[in-house]
Parts: sequence; structure tokens; C-alpha cells
Amino acid sequence: MDGQLRQRAASAEGATPAPRSAFGTDAAGSAATSPARLSHIQVRAIVLSLMMAMFLTALDQTIVATALPTIGRQFKNVADLSWVITAYLLSSTSVAPVFGSLSDIYGRRAMMTAALGLFLAGSLACAVAPNLLVLIGARFLQGLGGGGILPLVQTVLADIITPRERARYQAYFSMVWVTAGAGGPVLGGVIADHLHWSVIFWINLPLVLLAMAVLLPRLKTLPAHHRPRRLDWAGGLLLMAAAMAFLLVLTWGGNVLPWRSPSLLALIGLVLVLAGIFVWRAGRVAEPFLPLPLLAGPVVPLAFTAAACAIGTMVGLTVHLPIYYESVYHLSASEAGLALIPIVALSVPGATAAGRVMMHMKRYKWISVVGLATGAVASLVLAAATPLPLWQLLALLSIVALGLGTTFPVAVVSVQSAVARHQVGTVTGAMNFFRSLMAAIAVALFTAILLAELGGPSSSLDQLDLASATSQDMVAAFRYVFLASAALLAVGALAIVAMQERPLGDAPKPGVDVGE
Repeated sequence: MDGQLRQRAASAEGATPAPRSAFGTDAAGSAATSPARLSHIQVRAIVLSLMMAMFLTALDQTIVATALPTIGRQFKNVADLSWVITAYLLSSTSVAPVFGSLSDIYGRRAMMTAALGLFLAGSLACAVAPNLLVLIGARFLQGLGGGGILPLVQTVLADIITPRERARYQAYFSMVWVTAGAGGPVLGGVIADHLHWSVIFWINLPLVLLAMAVLLPRLKTLPAHHRPRRLDWAGGLLLMAAAMAFLLVLTWGGNVLPWRSPSLLALIGLVLVLAGIFVWRAGRVAEPFLPLPLLAGPVVPLAFTAAACAIGTMVGLTVHLPIYYESVYHLSASEAGLALIPIVALSVPGATAAGRVMMHMKRYKWISVVGLATGAVASLVLAAATPLPLWQLLALLSIVALGLGTTFPVAVVSVQSAVARHQVGTVTGAMNFFRSLMAAIAVALFTAILLAELGGPSSSLDQLDLASATSQDMVAAFRYVFLASAALLAVGALAIVAMQERPLGDAPKPGVDVGE
């Protein structure tokens, strides 16, 4: 019936029916239609609204960091400050697959409303927090909303843009993410120095309300790709609990607790038990929260691996390079921050290049293979030749960033094109979930490498006496960090090589073919 209405509408407008494209199959098992044929004005309005929503969640991941000392002084509690960051990380990571799955059941607009609403409530609670404990709880609430926004943004983009064009838009969103992530610490520091720290959260309120006012009405025009079904709440809670416990292991291991301490070993055991129960349940429930077959096949697991290795390398280097800059090149904190620009910002040109290749070439995955392999070689050069003059180090890091940036559009578009339309939200949320876990693993791995090489009595990298570590010691330690980066990028390249390359749908012509 819906198809007949679309045919009549298309005929009335003098247009042809919407073309078929390689999206997999729909709920009935037939070939799924391409995204709704919206006008350029409609698409532009929705994309700009999505960018605004993504900017919010990217900004709040970093804006708080530079204000932490000010917050600690006001609440007279410095020991627990790290939980302001950790609480957001725990909730935002664990909730990503939940919102992705829920959007496939209840629709994109309903879940975007929930995500933005939680983010708004969390921001308000942070702004009025009377003590650090309340602030940590409010950050957890804020993370529940922020963690849902990113997969929903990518899912909505998949609803309105065909795979071949979507790669170009992924580069635009990468630019927004990098801009917000890089600008967050600067803005947070300015606010903490010249205003009250709570302004960091107050400014979210008008921005969220504006995003809701602009985005939510436009989401009514989206086609209905969701499929109502019974939600496996138990499976979702098991996955969230396992993810939180795993992140706590990575956060506390070798930092708060020794790796061989009974408490940490018990926490590792809890992770294994929860994960085992989740897998057991997913194999026995008629409609599991995260269908395990969805994570199999020649595309999804390999694309997940490549994207996870790329983001893990980027985050791991971003967290640890300031130590290298300050110890070996004797840069100030602000100068070290500026020296991070290549590894963070130059991933955007890489993503843009990959998007262009995917738009115009049938054989598209080679751009990511070349990019990751080149990044791996550059990391090997860093490991072998360091210490280098600073400009040469930055040049090689730029090559690494360009290379790993090519992976993001290839992986996201390939994954979304490999599943049925009513599963795009689920698989997108799962991809963001595994990427975040890999970022945490990479940070823990690089930290463990530095602690093992630099030694000393301290139990954490933050407490390491850098003044006593010579530049030669730091250089020797970072050789292994760069080797680990090369290994991650090489694994990502091999994953893309093994990934099946499926044809992408062409971009639709402007029209009015919009679903209910």
C-alpha cells in the first residue's frame, strides 16, 4: 500500500519511483528501498540540525577537563575529580547500543527526543550541583543522553542519504567532532578563569533547546524504517553492566588498583560472567537486544575492527603525546596542546578524501587500506628514528592522522549498507560502542607500556615523577608506544583487506518521495 502511494506521488510529480540500492533487506525480506528522496533544502536543514546535536556531545566530552582544578577547589575535593570525566565515559559508552536498538523499535524521532532530553536534564543538574557527588551523578545522567546522540545522528543520516553520498557527509561530521573536541578544553579554560565553572553546563541549555526546536520537527519527514518488537530489556541491562564493569577495570587497573589485586581480579571475573550471560541469553531469546548474527558475516566484524583500531590509535596517542612533548621537547602545556593538532585535526582531510573516493569510484576500500598501511609505516618510522626534530615528528604524526581518518567513512557506510534497514540503528550503536571500548583499551595499553618502561614506585601515570625520567628514558618508552600504534593500524588495514566490498547505492535525484 505504501509502495503504491509512493508510485502515485512520483507520477504526479513527473518523477520515477525511488531506485533500489544495496541496503540489504527490509523486514519482509525484500530489497529495501533507498533513503527518502528529500529536496536539497530539506536534506540541508536536517544535516545542519544533526551537526548541531553532534557538536553538543563532542564539546561536553572535553570542555570539563580544564575546569576540573577550579571545581576541585570549590568543592574542596581533588581526589575524586577524575570521576567527573569517568562517569560521563561510563554512561555514554554503555548506552550507545541501547539507543541504536531502541531507534530501530520506536523510531529515530522518539529516541532523539529522549537523548536530547536526558542531555538537557543532565546539564541542568550539573549546573546547579551543590557538591561533587551530585555533580558526578549529573555527569552520568548527561552521558546517557550524550552517548545516544552520536549513533542516532549517524542513523538518521543513513535514513536520508544513500551510501555513496553518505561518505562525503561523514567527513563533514568528522570536522564538527574534531572542532568541538579541540575547542572544548580552550573554551572550558576561558570559562573557568573568567566566569563561574557552572557556565560550562548552563550554555548547553539554550543550545539543546535550539537543537530540539530545529531538528525534531524535521525528523517527522523521515521514512519509517523502524520495526516494533518486544524489547529485550534484560539483555540491554546485561550489556550495559558488562561494559561499565569493563571500563572500570581499564580505569582502575594499574592506576587505582594493582592488576593482580583481589578486587580487580574479582571485577574482571564479573565482566566475564556478565558477558557470558549476555551471549547465552542472546542465543536463546527470540528477539535479543543485540542479535549476534548481526555482528557476523564478511563486512560488519571486519569494519568494526578497522574503525576500533583507528580510533584507539588516535585517542591513545592524543592522551599520551603531551607527556612526550613536555619531557623530550620541553614544551609548555599550551604548546603541547597545539602540537596535538596534527594527530587530531588532520584525520578530517583523510575522511574527506575517502568520502570523495566512495562517491565516484566503485572500488572504494583501497583508500582505507592505503591510508592505514601508510599510517602504520609512519608509526614504525617514529619508533625506529625517534627522537626526531619536532617538525619531522609532527609531519609523521600528520601522515598517521590522514591515514586513520580514511577508515571512518568506509567503515560506517559499509556497516550500514550490510544490514537490513530496520537494523541500521542497532548496528550503528554497536559500532560506536565497540569503538569507545577500543579507545579505552588503547589508552590503558599505552599507559601500561609507559609505566613498564619508566618504572618507578608510582602506581599511575599521573603520579609518575617525570622530572626524574631523562629524555632518553622517555624516548625509549615511546618507541614501544609507536610500535603499538603501528600494530593497531596494521590490524585495521588487514581487516579492511579482508572485508567484503559491496556496491553502494547512487545518490537520488531531488524529489518529494518521502515515507510516512
